[in-house]
Formats: sequence, C-alpha cells, structure tokens
Amino acid sequence: MTFSHPLFHRFCLALVGWVSLGWFLLPSASCADVEWRAGFARARITPTEPIMLGGYANRQEPYRRVIQDLHVKALALEDGRGFRVVLLTCDVLGFRAPAATAILDRICAQSGLERSQILLNSSHTHTAPAPSLPLGTIVNATGTTSWERYHQRLLDSVVETALSALADLRPAKLSHGSGIATFVMNRREPTPQGIKLGFNPRGPADRSVPVLRVADVNGTLRGIVFGAACHATTIPPRDNEVTGDYPGFAQDYLENQFPGVQAMFMQGFGGDAGPYPSGRLDYARQHGATLGAEVKQVLEGTSLVEVHGPLKTAQVFADLPLAAPLSRREIEALTASPQLWQKAAASHMLMQLEKGVVPLTTYRAPFTLWQFGQDLTLVALPGEVVGDYVAGIERVLGPLRLWLSGYNNDVFGYLPSARVLREGGYETRGLYSGERFDPAVEEHAIGVVRELARSVGRSLP
Repeated sequence: MTFSHPLFHRFCLALVGWVSLGWFLLPSASCADVEWRAGFARARITPTEPIMLGGYANRQEPYRRVIQDLHVKALALEDGRGFRVVLLTCDVLGFRAPAATAILDRICAQSGLERSQILLNSSHTHTAPAPSLPLGTIVNATGTTSWERYHQRLLDSVVETALSALADLRPAKLSHGSGIATFVMNRREPTPQGIKLGFNPRGPADRSVPVLRVADVNGTLRGIVFGAACHATTIPPRDNEVTGDYPGFAQDYLENQFPGVQAMFMQGFGGDAGPYPSGRLDYARQHGATLGAEVKQVLEGTSLVEVHGPLKTAQVFADLPLAAPLSRREIEALTASPQLWQKAAASHMLMQLEKGVVPLTTYRAPFTLWQFGQDLTLVALPGEVVGDYVAGIERVLGPLRLWLSGYNNDVFGYLPSARVLREGGYETRGLYSGERFDPAVEEHAIGVVRELARSVGRSLP
C-alpha cells in the first residue's frame, strides 16, 4: 500500500521539522562540545590503632597521637572521546610494587581502565604509616597485626575512592599554571668527610609549583591539583605524631580558603630536596600555608592557560640498570654500619645470598606519561627521583607545558643521577633492599621518557 494523500505529505514534512528542532535543542552537555568531565572522591585513612609510622628508621614505638587526618583523594577525568584516567594522591610514605600492583589490578578489573590510565602518587610524608613494611622495621606481634589490618583497609580505601571518582564524572573545564615554593632546599650538604644530609643552598632544586584548576562548565572551582618537589620531612622523628606534614597542611589551607573544593598534592622530583627550615611541627604548618597561599595566588591570577584534549596515555616498564652486586665481604662490612637502613639492607642481602637468590642486574619500574592535547605533559616517574632529572628531561622534551612528578605507582627507593652516584651520599642507596643503580641509569631513564613522549604526540625540540 502507498500513501499519497496530500494531508499525509503535510504530516511528514511537519514531523521532519519537529525532529530537526528537537535535535537542535538537545542540551549541549550531551554533545561533543563538552571537552572534559571530572569526578572527585576522598576517604579518610588516619590510623585508629597503635601502629608504627614510616620514614624514619630510628622510631621504636607506635605513634603517640593524631595531629591531622590523612586522606586518599581521587580525580577522574574523561575527554570528549570518552577516554578516562584516574589520579590518586595519598598522605602516605609510598606504595612499593606489591601494594601498588594489588591496588592497580583491582581498579583495572572493576573499571576497565588500563594501567597507563591510573596514577598512584604518594606525598612521602614521614609522619604516616608506611603502606609497605620497610626492611628492619621494629614491630611486636600486636603491632604487626594492627599494621596488617591498616594495610588492608588502606588498599580497600584507595580502590573504592578511585571507583567513586569515576562515578562522579560531570562536565568540566581544565586550566594550568605554575608558582614558586621558596622553602624547597637541596639537602646534599658537602663536608670534608663527604656529602651528608643537611642544607645546600647552592645545590640544584626544583622550586616550581605546578597547578591544575578543575572547574565546572560555568567556571566555578571544583578541585585543585598542585605539586612541589620536596621531601615531607619537616617534622622530626621524636615527635612521632600523625600528620601529612607540609603537603597535608597545604591541602587543608586550600580547602579552608575554598570551601567545598578538593585539594590534591602531587610529589615532584624531590629525592634530594628537603624543607627549610625544618625540625618542628610549626615549620610544617608554615610551609603548608606558604605553599597553599602560592597556589591560591596562581588560581586567582591571570596566567592560567586552558587545557584541551584529547588525552593520551602511555606506560612502559623500564629495565633500569643496576651496579655490580656487592661481595659478601662488602655486605658483611655494612652490617656494622651506624646507619640502621644500611644494616637492614645488609641483613636482607646476606639472607638472599644464603638462599642462593641470583642478584638482580636490572630493576623493572613503571614510567608513565599523560598528554593533554598540546597544552600539558605530565611525566610520572616511580621512586624518589632526584632533581637532576628536571634538567635532563627538559633537555629532551623542552621546558614548556611540563609537569614532573615522582613517587608514582612504585616507590622502590631512590632514582639517582650519574652526578649523585659519583659524589656519594644518602641518595645513592638505590633500592630499599640494598641494590644500587649503575650511573648509566640516568640517560637510560631519560631516553625512556623521550620515547614515551614521542608515542603520545608531544612536540619535541
């Protein structure tokens, strides 16, 4: 049957007009012109039982009291194509590979994300429990049990926070800027006896403060991600109190200044940098307020640059070269060291020798890059990266539109430069288990970063 009545033709023309008008009036949030969606979530991870704090080897007993709550926070982002990532920031010392892998695998399984789409960054505060028990940690049976309970609760909280942020995605606008952290100080102090941990005003240090502003489509601030390249060691071990150190106080400052906004701290290449002055709780509050005020100034200034997509990610497990293993005699000599970390590492290496474990020649570590259009490149390296890598990476990527972050996805120990290894000092220790890196590690790591940047489309010099 065919329909040829004139009234039918007029009905069809009207129907086409209604459909076209309806399509035109669809809300813009459902169309491709929404470039970003962002979601936030957080969870409190303050310990509630007696537990040892991480970061200082000479602590002998569980923490005394809680000065400031600790948190895990998440920012989920989705670009206009539907590609998603999750950034997690934690007020903890650092996640070593086993703990980080357990977290990342669970998030991947429950979200469909790949490993390159997740960053797990630690503030490296030395006044919080360690997610992984360091070598030589002193715990009794009760302490071990309470640590195991805390460890499991922490891992669960990180996973749940990531998934909650992904469920909170809403249209957003991103912009990026940078400030200066004046309290950041190189800590490799030259002495007649060699390099010691101290203060070196002439030494290299990255004092930049990268800032990411996350707003809704109307420009109302929703969240802040900011960073600094500096050890969170303002508070001495004798205090033995729970805080986030200066990163925690900076986050609190910003959340007080901007009620309802989530502030997140990312640690930078601060492996050989420390806060100056240090040694007191009030200095940590002071540095936190200084950093927070600088971030606030960046947010309220005119230098912010809009960040566009698309978002691309890449990750590779780089085989970082290790130095030749120590002989049994060299290891035995370290057991008499006055440094607790050296004694613990020596005991571990001797145990490995007794078991017949073949010494490592390389260490596999995750290197990750996130590329935001041509507006921003986030270089996320593992370990405690020293400041020399700033100049090295700028040499191969260029200095502009660059955010450099360490302590991501596997805090295995220190990632030293060839200069640091040549000069000696604390940061040469390499893996926490005692293995040291070969000087070739610096150029190898920088080469990996260059290839990752090329793969995600960053314009190179």
